[in-house]
Parts: sequence; C-alpha cells; structure tokens
Amino acid sequence: MEKILEVRNLTVHYYLPQGVVRALENVSFDLYKGEILGVAGESGSGKSTLAQAILRLVQHPGKIVSGEIIFKGTDLLRLSEREMRSIRGRKIAMIFQDPNSYLNPVHQVGMQVGEVFEAHNGGGYKKYIPKVAELFKIVKIADPIKRVYAYPHQMSGGMKQRVLISMSIAENPDLILADEPTSALDVTIQAEIVDLLRDIRDKYGSSIIFITHDLSLLLEISDRIMIMYAGRIAEIGTRDKIKNDPKHPYTKALLKSLTYERKRRLYSIPGSIPSLINPPSGCRFAPRCSEALDICSLREPPKIQISDRVVYCHLYGGDSNE
Repeated sequence: MEKILEVRNLTVHYYLPQGVVRALENVSFDLYKGEILGVAGESGSGKSTLAQAILRLVQHPGKIVSGEIIFKGTDLLRLSEREMRSIRGRKIAMIFQDPNSYLNPVHQVGMQVGEVFEAHNGGGYKKYIPKVAELFKIVKIADPIKRVYAYPHQMSGGMKQRVLISMSIAENPDLILADEPTSALDVTIQAEIVDLLRDIRDKYGSSIIFITHDLSLLLEISDRIMIMYAGRIAEIGTRDKIKNDPKHPYTKALLKSLTYERKRRLYSIPGSIPSLINPPSGCRFAPRCSEALDICSLREPPKIQISDRVVYCHLYGGDSNE
C-alpha cells in the first residue's frame, strides 16, 4: 500500500510558567492512501496536538521540538510558512470539533465555503456558489441551493458540521484530519457523520485521521486504530485486532470500560492521566497498570512489532512474535 504520511519521532512541547508540558514524545506512525486511521485516548493524551502539528498549527507557547512529518515524500517541517499555506486546505484539510467556533455567525455559510475556493484559485467567492451547492449536495444537506444563503444560526448542529466537512473536501485533499468531529452531536447524528466520512473516503480516495476519545466510535469507522496515552503511542493495530486481541494493558482497560453487564457497575480505569509537566519515569501508564513489572517504572517501553501491529510495552520483551 502507498504511504501518504510518515510521522517519525515527533516531539511537541509547550513552555508554560509552571514548566514544560511534554505533549508529544517520539510519536511515529504511517498512514496509507485511502485508509481511515482512528486515534483514541483520554483527554490529555496528545490527540489534538498531533493534528495541529501535522498542519504546523502549533503556536506559542507550543513548539515542535523534533521529528519529521513526511507528506507524500516531503518533510512538512522543512517547508516555509508560505509553502505550508498552499498545502493547508488543498492537500491536507481539517474538520474541527465545534462548528460554532469556526463558522462566522454574521456571514452566510455559502460565502464561507466559497472562500476556500477563492483562497486557492482566486476570483470572488460568488463565482463558486454553484460549486458550494454541489458540495452541500454531496454532504447530504437538504435543499442545498437554499442552504447556501443560510446563516449558521439557521442550521442545526449536524448541518453545521456538514458545512465544515464540505469545506474540508472542497479541494479534494489527500488527507483529512477529523478532530473530534462528532463530540457535540447526538448519537443518531454521530452515526450519520461517520457514514458520510466513510462515503467521502470511498468517493475521493482521501486518507482520514479520525481523532476521538470514543473508542466505540473508532471500532465502527476505522481500518486501523492508534491508542495514545499521555503523549505517547501505546498500540497500533487493525480494528479487528484491537477489538478482539488487544495487547497493551491500556487498550485492554479502555475496551473493558465499554463493556456493560447488567447489575454491575461500569468498569473505570483507576487513577488519572499524569501531569505532562512532571510525568512518571518509564512507562507513563505504569502507575495505573494492573500488569506493571518492576522495569516499567524504570525504563521507557520498547517498540515491539507483533505481526502486523506495534505495541509499546515491557510485557512483550524485545523478541515477541504472534
């Protein structure tokens, strides 16, 4: 399969008066053409920082300290800001979490989507209104021609999220970063947005990184899943392998917390995610892990390749094979 994105040893820090927040530490993974990679983990695991880093949107006091982000053979970290602007929206697009924060309430939504075409191709946004209406049809907004002239407050939450999705596919990008795109929506609309993103992948061949704290959602949409914890990767594997044969104790705990048994309390992982200003030594999950070994609190876990998946865990030594 063709690799569209290669992230190598990506490290991102935030420099605060209280200390250095180690938001991402040595994160490495690949993304293939037409693949949906789900990224899951608790709040504070580094999921959104990862998306921002890929688009070079990490701002002061944050800094990409080291690593490589190789997109279609080009390291994005070596490009100028002008070169990055030509990639954002055209080659790599992003769907943000809350449409109310990204849609201007005093402008018609058709104008706002039309500005995406205007930014990359010139001319006034009005000439692109027919294209905008066609996009609204693709993302299944009812009565698309009428909705072009609607204001955000005249649309439901699900419709506004579809407007953001239409922005993201306007230039047929190779990569779409979906950062918690369904968290503000009810369950029924969530399912519709998931189906829509899957249809877009099938129609355009775009690769998608789908970021969420909801592992059950990723088990529906993803081809592969990457589990993150406290700024590091815990495990990467196919959806079926993650669901049916998880390796990392954190992955097992997340899946266990999804299981409902009548007359029993829902399982919760003991403890809480550590401070990234002063994280524990060794494996950052060790203080909460029921399977922790003595070495877990002393050394960072090694990267272990087990068949077609990767797991960072001392339980599997350095020579484990599936």
